Amino acid sequence: MSDHEFLRQRLERSSWLPRPIEEVFAFFADATNLERITPPELRFRIVSPLPIEMRQGALIEYRLALFRVPFGWRTEISEWSPPSRFVDRQIAGPYRSWIHVHSFSAERRGTRMHDQVDYVLPLGAAGRLAAPLVRRELDRIFDYRAKAIGALLA
Repeated sequence: MSDHEFLRQRLERSSWLPRPIEEVFAFFADATNLERITPPELRFRIVSPLPIEMRQGALIEYRLALFRVPFGWRTEISEWSPPSRFVDRQIAGPYRSWIHVHSFSAERRGTRMHDQVDYVLPLGAAGRLAAPLVRRELDRIFDYRAKAIGALLA
């Protein structure tokens, strides 16, 4: 098995929100809301000129710090299908690969939101050693996101 195959990871989260699908999707169509749902200690900020027209092919650049190490991250919206789905993928950043599928479906007079993140860590053997730490941090970040989104869209 190659390092690339061994380090491939998947994170999935699903939550229900008491808002119509169009409203939930519109929340995510405003890129500035990313700052509102990211833990403050990550010092996340968008550096692309605002406002950003969310569409297929849109590029978004960020700055943030992970484990107090600052870095840049650039993503592309590789799929844009309102109000049911969009996909962002890392163009440059800390991962060898990062593909985040956001899907939305109407459910029980609200919206089911599902995140699927497929990522590959860099650094070969060092990446394998760091995998549990990275996963714990991603779980913590996505737990925070779920609470923040729930509070903002409750």
